[in-house]
Amino acid sequence: MQTVSDVLKDANVKMDNTMRMLKEQFAGLRTGKASPALVDGVQVSYYGTPTRLRDLANISTPEPRLITISPYDPTVLGEIEKAILAANLGVTPQSDGRLVRIRIPELNEERRKEIVKVAKTRSEDARISIRNVRRDGNEMVKTLQKDGKITEDERDRGLADVQKATDLHIAKIDAELKNKEAEVMAV
Repeated sequence: MQTVSDVLKDANVKMDNTMRMLKEQFAGLRTGKASPALVDGVQVSYYGTPTRLRDLANISTPEPRLITISPYDPTVLGEIEKAILAANLGVTPQSDGRLVRIRIPELNEERRKEIVKVAKTRSEDARISIRNVRRDGNEMVKTLQKDGKITEDERDRGLADVQKATDLHIAKIDAELKNKEAEVMAV
């Protein structure tokens, strides 16, 4: 890191990655309607190797409350069922020998509140990650100033810019959480 702008670019990239991870986690939270994201990241033991379900099968939603999983290799059907049950998603897979079907039950009020709690926890983890990136960026800017590569004014501007990026990303996290909460609580 030679300049403050390099530090800012690095911090922004890390913060954007945190946002992307949060969106992926939110996509996997059940909202009462079928979504392939619910089972996308499930790890299936494929000939002894943990493999993501989306790499082993075609996942589709032919109906609003149904997910179908059509494996490319039919011999892995049993392993897919076991992996979905082990993932503790709150759904039960059913196999007919060719497809695995997952019916998404209607969410009750208690389950909706649990999902919102999980979303809040994940968004708080993302906020902590953003703050850690801010701390690291601030330390880099201060080190640049100590090493004589930038002036005190440049350091102060750099610290302010890192804080602006942090505030922007925290606001995005809050907006994502608000949207997910509204989506889950909608009946």
